[in-house]
Amino acid sequence: MDKKLKQYLVKSFVVLLLIHLGYFLYGYFKFEGIGNIDIYTEFYRFKFYDDVSISQFFVTGLFLLFFLIFLLKNHSRRNYSFVNLLKIGGLLLLISFFSFSFFVSYSFGMNAKMRTELSEAKLNKDKTLLNVLRPFLYNYTSYSSQKLFNPVNVLYPKPYPVIEVVDSVMIQNDNYITETNYYSIDTLKMLTTDLDKVSSATSTILDSIGFGKKELLERIIKKNVIKDSTEIIYKGMRVNPDYDENICIFIENKALYKPVNGIAIEQQQYDAAVKRYKLLYKIKEDSLLYNFKQLDTLLRKYKIETSLVPKDLAKDVRFYQSHANEPLNGIRNNFDRKALTDKFNTLERLFYEPKYLHPSIIEIFFGVVLGAWLIGFLIYILFNYKRKTV
Repeated sequence: MDKKLKQYLVKSFVVLLLIHLGYFLYGYFKFEGIGNIDIYTEFYRFKFYDDVSISQFFVTGLFLLFFLIFLLKNHSRRNYSFVNLLKIGGLLLLISFFSFSFFVSYSFGMNAKMRTELSEAKLNKDKTLLNVLRPFLYNYTSYSSQKLFNPVNVLYPKPYPVIEVVDSVMIQNDNYITETNYYSIDTLKMLTTDLDKVSSATSTILDSIGFGKKELLERIIKKNVIKDSTEIIYKGMRVNPDYDENICIFIENKALYKPVNGIAIEQQQYDAAVKRYKLLYKIKEDSLLYNFKQLDTLLRKYKIETSLVPKDLAKDVRFYQSHANEPLNGIRNNFDRKALTDKFNTLERLFYEPKYLHPSIIEIFFGVVLGAWLIGFLIYILFNYKRKTV
């Protein structure tokens, strides 16, 4: 490969780079903002009828036309070896690829603008806020769901979490009723050999938890053997959530609105439960109102239709917190829940599954790239061969 051809190819790549930069900037400034994202939003797919597709058709066609003309006119007089022809063919394949992928740079520009407006750290902060406030955001009909709101879902404070045990209790004449009890879930670790030898009379370990080996065996939920030790998860003390002043319906839900990527779900649920409990029972009352004001700001940032008033919502939460027997049908937490869910599902897809090259056009795209390359390369070889034989 001679020096002039190398220079020509370098200049061609520079021109392509500038065109890609132009499409990148176009995508950057064309992004309409996170408030306008909906379920149909995607970075880009080649649509054949819009400004990006039409402009790329002409730009790509003109670039390849002039590139091939100058290549044949000025760089087809050398007697290249087979190896050099392969190198030239490889570079022409890159030229073909970059000539047809301007719309991908447009997608990169949109992604860059989105991440400038909403970084992953800010997205995770919004997710964390929604996860903490999740139990306050349900439609009022959902608060009657035993699946969503149940003492088993309480993760904090101690002695929670608990396990639910339903027993049949005989009252008289072989008549039975079911009785639901809750027990704390406790853990005991000891050497496996000690567990095998232990007796209720001699074990100080069992004395410390308040019952003997037989009762322990009856209470075991799960045993995990780790090397020479055994971890026993068992039913501990009996708990009565209905009479627990530190438990209200808003504590009895552990669902996350949208998990933060890279952190275990269980850890996120526990952290959200701790923050939620502290908002309700530990730190000053203004903190709950402050969090609802943050929620209101979040909804407006994402352009979610809302009639939520932070002060009224905080007041309602405090009322139902202290009136457990009141049907929870008057909480003023109205906003477009579906729109918010769709918004975060879309953001999740754009952040973690962007698909700059949409699956529906992958085969077409690479078919066009390879087809254009093959035609151009064959023309170059034939033209070069004719020049040599003249």
